[in-house]
Amino acid sequence: MSVVLLGFAVLLLLILVVRMPIAFAMGLVGFFGFAALQGLEFSNLFDFRWTSVLSMASYRVIDTVQEYSLSVIPLFILMGNLVTRSGLSQELYHVSNAFLGHRKGGLSMATVVACGGFSAICGSSLATSATMARVAMPPMRKYGYSDGLAAASIAAGGTLGILIPPSVILVIYGLLTESSIRELFAAGFIPGMLGILLYLAAVRYVVWRSPEQGPAGDKMAWPERLQALKGVWGVLLLFTIVMGGIYLGVFTPTEAAGIGAGGAFIIALARRRLSVATLFDTLTDTARTSAMLFGVVIGALIFSDFINRAGLPDALLSLVTSLEVTPIVVILVILAIYIVLGMVFESLSMMLLTVPVFYPLVSSLGFDLVWFGIVVVVVTEISLITPPVGMNVFVLSAVLRDVKTGTIFKGVTPFWCADIVRLALIVFVAQISLFLPDLLYR
Repeated sequence: MSVVLLGFAVLLLLILVVRMPIAFAMGLVGFFGFAALQGLEFSNLFDFRWTSVLSMASYRVIDTVQEYSLSVIPLFILMGNLVTRSGLSQELYHVSNAFLGHRKGGLSMATVVACGGFSAICGSSLATSATMARVAMPPMRKYGYSDGLAAASIAAGGTLGILIPPSVILVIYGLLTESSIRELFAAGFIPGMLGILLYLAAVRYVVWRSPEQGPAGDKMAWPERLQALKGVWGVLLLFTIVMGGIYLGVFTPTEAAGIGAGGAFIIALARRRLSVATLFDTLTDTARTSAMLFGVVIGALIFSDFINRAGLPDALLSLVTSLEVTPIVVILVILAIYIVLGMVFESLSMMLLTVPVFYPLVSSLGFDLVWFGIVVVVVTEISLITPPVGMNVFVLSAVLRDVKTGTIFKGVTPFWCADIVRLALIVFVAQISLFLPDLLYR
């Protein structure tokens, strides 16, 4: 166990002090930690037993790259990039504004709804926040919205990108825990919709207390609203085909990702938003992002091999058993750890560091790993908008240079309070997450 504790200490040192990329940090600690468990001395690199360590690492690289189900990651990333290039964000915001903009706080509500719709296609919280900041911030300022409410609604709405399917984070979680990706996608749908509703309630609370922060905008007539819907019917149809096909079992998530990428390409062509140069940039960005994610996954798997070989999951289970506490108390302690870690780590790093440690314990206590995946993603969402390391907030600060980071953090407080409410509901009412997987696949 001392080797594991030393490994975690070195890992944190590499990430927080040396600023080494998490993929390399986890891979190095996992590799040399595994070697230490084998009793190998670093001064004798010619010991034949190093072969087993090298084989473990090389097999992880080869198996991950050759894993067919992982092709869903670059395909969904390509789908999101093509949809972004097609200018969908503007149309989604226009539709949401047409139906909600005339209410107090309506433009913020429209922003949350548009973020939910855009993230359902894009799958990235940071990309959703950066894109919607350029689309939604100007009209909110035009109608006199406070910078705090306007920026907070963008930052909070952007967090929906890692939960509403198709979600790359859920795919990575499924790989780490060997859970069904289509069940994870089904499990994330209702909590994602619940998140949108609670964010809308947070906006209503803010304008109820301070009406001047979100004055009502112009009301559109029904013909104008119906006209606005015409701009997004293609993408709505694409999303329905992709996710409907997965939920109904017509095709696998990987096949759905291929159909989605192909459909997004056709939509971008139809909108005349693609040229040879923009297509090359889109493919390059997709390859770069996919390579980064694959590298992180490989590092996490090597690190997971190390802590499993060291017996950390079994030691945690023994410790929990000796404490004689109920399983739900263990879950609450894990959530508390996540909330504390969220103040230091960004979301993907936090998930990759903790899931290999916690999921064997959670499974041994009899909890559903699909349910636990949704819990992990929701608590990770909270970390995206809480200080001091709220990645969505810092992305907005980079895009909106005239808005102070402190202003955004203050404005986002009602939204992460809404997230805490959602997290409690999902933890104590498991069927919120498991209703669709149970209905469709079990």
